[in-house]
Amino acid sequence: MRLAFKTASLSCCNPLFLPTLRRTFQTRNLPTKTLGLGLGFYPCRAIMAVPSRPPVQVRDNIQLNETEKKIFDRLLGTLRHFGLQNQLRVAGGWVRDKLLGKECYDIDIALDNMLGSEFVDKVQDYLLHVGEEAQGIAVIPCNPDQSKHLETARMRICDTWIDFVNLRCEEYCENSRIPTVQKYGTPEEDAYRRDLTINSLFYNINTSSIEDYTKRGIEDLKSGIIVTPLPPKATFMDDPLRVLRAIRFGARFGFILDEELKEAAACDEVKAALSAKISRERIGTEIDLMISGNQPVQAVAYISDLKLFWVVFSLHTKHEPAVSEGCDRLCVSYLEATWNLIQLIGQSTFTDEQRRRSLYAAMFLPLRKTIYKDNKGKKIPVVNYIFRDSLKRKASDAETVINVHHALEKFLSLIPYFASNEDALISEVNWARESVDVPLTSRPRVLTGFLLQEIKDFWRVALLMATLLYPPNNDCTEDLLSKNFELERRRALFIAAEDAILKLGLDKVWDAKPLLNGKEIMNVLQLKSGGPLVREWQQKIFAWQFAHPSGTAEECLDYIRFRFTVYRSDHAQEFAKAL
Repeated sequence: MRLAFKTASLSCCNPLFLPTLRRTFQTRNLPTKTLGLGLGFYPCRAIMAVPSRPPVQVRDNIQLNETEKKIFDRLLGTLRHFGLQNQLRVAGGWVRDKLLGKECYDIDIALDNMLGSEFVDKVQDYLLHVGEEAQGIAVIPCNPDQSKHLETARMRICDTWIDFVNLRCEEYCENSRIPTVQKYGTPEEDAYRRDLTINSLFYNINTSSIEDYTKRGIEDLKSGIIVTPLPPKATFMDDPLRVLRAIRFGARFGFILDEELKEAAACDEVKAALSAKISRERIGTEIDLMISGNQPVQAVAYISDLKLFWVVFSLHTKHEPAVSEGCDRLCVSYLEATWNLIQLIGQSTFTDEQRRRSLYAAMFLPLRKTIYKDNKGKKIPVVNYIFRDSLKRKASDAETVINVHHALEKFLSLIPYFASNEDALISEVNWARESVDVPLTSRPRVLTGFLLQEIKDFWRVALLMATLLYPPNNDCTEDLLSKNFELERRRALFIAAEDAILKLGLDKVWDAKPLLNGKEIMNVLQLKSGGPLVREWQQKIFAWQFAHPSGTAEECLDYIRFRFTVYRSDHAQEFAKAL
């Protein structure tokens, strides 16, 4: 079924879809097309034998909603107003989703014989002519170094963002993936330059018809196959981010990845291009879409299976200790266990943001004790590097996941109390000095209060991670990899701990204000200015509040005065310096 290679005699510049080694494909009596520079091109690759799966329900036509009708009417009105002969086509994901019966608000318009910025100017003039105002007009320049080959113009019509690009046909110098010539392409040329056949479909606004120039888009959509219009290695080397897009769409729709696509995605040349050529922001965006999507486990499992895990989640070169072999599979296993546990507990227990960060926290659990040193020799969690450098995600993602990893260790020491409600089990906890002076019966509430104050809205996420690792001295690696993880028992443990915390009345405790403000504390301590001593006593005040939830400010003041008398006699020299 596969191919015979012929060496073609080529000039120094070749269209991308005509690789230096021209491939002759054995197809099912499909006609040969002539494109580009007049060289023979076989547009359809051989149909791969793939595992059988139920056919996907695909509509025969596209039904527009009212907003889409209004948008398209204005675009067609622009053509009529200026006497333009352009064909307007919606490209890519919108067509795919509409055929699958899903709504999509990501509308990309492909233009023939005109740049997107030129057409946007005309749309703006037309809207002003009919008494409407165009909004949010912007032009995003191309950036070939980052595989962003096309200028994109954007504007809002009917409160919907619309992107405008021209149909493309690029030419490349040998041994380079940066286009030397960009010209207007035909719809067929543009379709073959798309990432996947299911994303190569057009909806022609002028004729209200679906166009499938690869002759494979609708067929592959119905069969549930992720395949590239051209040989996958050439497609991925054009824009290596397409590897992650193929994975994301395969996981999202439950489609099968084409075998040749998987071979190309895992090859060293494509991995090197993904690492060197694609901005980390673009990689991070794709990963975030996977983690936030409906099948994050399948997506990350594909990344691991294709040997892309450490390309995507790259570590600092001087991290320590060394990562063990198979760590990527363990990361996937923790992710899967967390995903399944969330389903058992009930997704409504977590907000979307809590769920997203819990999946990140779970995936990086095996790396939570891996560090690197910055220029000043300070030890930094390698998870911080992954978020900030490898994925270029927002700082709050890194901070939250690292805080969850720290907090889960404290939850591990509290879980025995939550599970049994025996005060004696809490006596050996030693990570909150402020709880030393409170009665043993109040220590669970004080310790938990400080912990929730530290982790805030993500306390359920930290508790979830702790239930995965409980008991702390048990090596769960083998259980995770063998899928024998007793999720039902861990669900019961989570619910028992959550109920215990809620019965303590500590949810939202991080919003509580201290009964005494800084000035009042300084008056008691007889200080002229604030400092570490004031902060230390603020924590003592919170400990008293957690231990006495119904206590008043006056009672708290009496307590602080008493404790201060003891403190002053025990720390006479230290207190003299503070004065």
